[in-house]
Amino acid sequence: MNDWLTAATVPAVLVTVAKVEGSAPRESGTKMLVTADMQFDTIGGGHLELRAVDMARAMLGASTQPAVQYERFPLGPSLGQCCGGVVWLSFEPVQDALAAVLDALRQRRNEDSWRLSAIDGAPASALFDAQGGLLAGEAAPSLLALVHDHGGGTAAVARVVADDGGRRWLIDLVLAPRAHLVLFGAGHVGAAIVRALGELPCRVTWVDEREEMFPADLPPNVTVEATDAPEALVAAAPPGSSYLVMTHSHPLDQRLTEAILARGQVGWFGLIGSKTKRMQFEHRLQARGFAQERIAAMVCPVGLPGITNKAPAVIAASVCAQLLTVWEAQAASPSPGKN
Repeated sequence: MNDWLTAATVPAVLVTVAKVEGSAPRESGTKMLVTADMQFDTIGGGHLELRAVDMARAMLGASTQPAVQYERFPLGPSLGQCCGGVVWLSFEPVQDALAAVLDALRQRRNEDSWRLSAIDGAPASALFDAQGGLLAGEAAPSLLALVHDHGGGTAAVARVVADDGGRRWLIDLVLAPRAHLVLFGAGHVGAAIVRALGELPCRVTWVDEREEMFPADLPPNVTVEATDAPEALVAAAPPGSSYLVMTHSHPLDQRLTEAILARGQVGWFGLIGSKTKRMQFEHRLQARGFAQERIAAMVCPVGLPGITNKAPAVIAASVCAQLLTVWEAQAASPSPGKN
């Protein structure tokens, strides 16, 4: 997830899609990090990305310290891409203030932040929290006003604005992942799902009482909870979280199901199992007084219809595609996660 941020590699150039007009491969705010021999993340591929990588590496190979560059790319006429829109890219050498800003961002990947970088003049970079509080770098009061005036809302976009002296600045919103999955079960399928989600825009809380089941190396967006009381993690999750239950024990699956259906503001709930398992759980839930509308919200079996292969990697691919569909629909809804 966010390879451009987690790479922590210097020397490098941070390339940001600062502005988009018309059709383009990626939206404004998209970033990639370019080093002399590696590239982390993508701004959409194609000729645009090849040009951007070449420009970034030329900056890295310069004999003098490079300045920030801000370039306009018509995709159709000059690059031969069928998108046909226009993209503006900023090229920022990762040094001094920007390096400190990126270090601070890595420490708060689960919180929203605003990044401010100078396009014109001497390099300058600062980081702010969602309320406009300065976290890293330096910023004059007039620049704080820029963030307050132009940084409202939560759309994942970058924008270029000018201060009173006409100097241009990139204001870039770096959003924490909105999707949060609480995954119960560290078996083969659970491990495959964690691997598949490791590079996706989400946070995962992975729960199992068997600590030895968790691998030593985890994706940066995964937090492990080894506990004998997994039901407590149901209530501890943020409102609107998604839940996926696939433990080694049917009685534990039952207890977790009851805890999930008993709490409000559940974004999505999936239970691994067959149609027969669903029928058994439905009967038990009805006997315990759960409303039919709550039971109906339980997704079991999980995964996309038509995919019947039971290999863990196949189940993981199917379930992750299902989750992405759910999360994108929630992101487009004015009030997701209220069931």
